[in-house]
Amino acid sequence: MSFMEKLKNKFKQNEETEEVSAKYKEGMEKTRNSFSGKINDLIARYRKVDEDFFEELEEVLISADVGVMTVMDLVEELKMEVKRQNIKDTKEIKDVISEKLVEIYYGDDDEEIEALHIEENQLSVILVVGVNGVGKTTSIGKLAHKLKQDGKNVVLAAGDTFRAGAIEQLDVWGERANVDVIKQSAGSDPAAVIFDGIKAAKSRNADVLICDTAGRLQNKVNLMNELSKVKRVIEREVPGAPHEVLLVLDGTTGQNAMSQAKTFSDATDVTGIVLTKLDGTAKGGIVLAIRNELNIPVKYVGLGEKVEDLQEFNAHAFVYGLFADLLEENPE
Repeated sequence: MSFMEKLKNKFKQNEETEEVSAKYKEGMEKTRNSFSGKINDLIARYRKVDEDFFEELEEVLISADVGVMTVMDLVEELKMEVKRQNIKDTKEIKDVISEKLVEIYYGDDDEEIEALHIEENQLSVILVVGVNGVGKTTSIGKLAHKLKQDGKNVVLAAGDTFRAGAIEQLDVWGERANVDVIKQSAGSDPAAVIFDGIKAAKSRNADVLICDTAGRLQNKVNLMNELSKVKRVIEREVPGAPHEVLLVLDGTTGQNAMSQAKTFSDATDVTGIVLTKLDGTAKGGIVLAIRNELNIPVKYVGLGEKVEDLQEFNAHAFVYGLFADLLEENPE
């Protein structure tokens, strides 16, 4: 059985997996239309797998924002695999591409890297960072809703005290998700708000505290220092915390998201990425670039506007989303 057939079968197992694959298929339509269309066109124009074919394939992958370094690694792997399997016909290479994309995402890690790190029987603290306008507060609201649905007692701390309306926006999400929001007045010291949040979360026996932070521009050194201060307060009050530092990135910004990820990971040891607006971009390959070049797993992706459209990331579902049309052209 080919890798693509295995992928297809993986999502036909039950209602839950079918629903996941449907969300990724729908949410990644723009990337897929661009990516699959170009791959199909390439395969139609080349009968045999040669150096020219690989050169054009590199261009297709780079245009999907897979990232130059990742593309070089991927094409190198593909060349070796083509040689090993003695593939001559370009039609056979779709399967190898899809398999290598999954492999390159996981590297030496297992699939557990995608799971959110939540402690059992004690407070888990999630610090959420990212520049203004990427959908940070919205992502916190959706994540709170998701965790509440999973039976967790969740508290939010409104640590973005500088942006006009940020506290109110988090308040609205708190009401929607039916979770408490700990806040102070606009302009307050963010570290003090987070400190209050930890105290409140402990007194309410919360399972998870999610901390919003100011939308720091990555070149503002003082704001980065303040982020470090917030982190020190969390570490002091909850040993071993924060259990996750999630960086929210806007999927539509492509390589700009990469530079933000580099800067933030230098300042705060980012443990995972929330990639928003993946449904609004044709450059979804950025997922692979972030993972491969920065070694940070993507934990959640935004595949639409609705509260349930923040989906746990799944590299198999992501590759399925990239190749769904090709999979349906190849019935078993």
